[in-house]
Amino acid sequence: MANIQIKEISINDIDQLQKIGRQTFQETFSESNSEENMKNYLEEGFSNEKLTQELTNKDSQFYFATLENEVIGYLKVNFGESQTELKDSKSLEIERIYVSKEFHGKKVGQLLYEKAIQIAKDKNIDYVWLGVWEENLRAISFYTKNGFVEFDKHIFKLGNEEQTDIMMKLKLAN
Repeated sequence: MANIQIKEISINDIDQLQKIGRQTFQETFSESNSEENMKNYLEEGFSNEKLTQELTNKDSQFYFATLENEVIGYLKVNFGESQTELKDSKSLEIERIYVSKEFHGKKVGQLLYEKAIQIAKDKNIDYVWLGVWEENLRAISFYTKNGFVEFDKHIFKLGNEEQTDIMMKLKLAN
């Protein structure tokens, strides 16, 4: 998998972002959620309006993982006020790392994760944090392996269902 490229994306990439976003969210969560909740979230969470707002926010950045010009995963990081919760100027939130199912276990997620850590170090960030669904054991294991520790929980609403996210953080050595 040596030919995987990580590249920052812009508003011009919105169609590809919408496609990979919907595909990977569905692959990750459709078995555990009602069809109606999934349909509504995919429409609202990845609408052109919402993605345009996110892509044009100066405190958020998106990156694609590509293999031979095919988008196989993506990363979204937030700083400052764009963070979904902590909004600490010395922290970076990894809001999303998603990889197409066919590329799971092929280090794509690790490459996206390493990009997020590099961004944090370049910005002199003290710690990186994220929320991960308590039933997404694969992701929890991935972050634990990378040194993250649980520090809190919060509620994520998917349609009419409330789900618990484990909040995890990694202190960076400056």
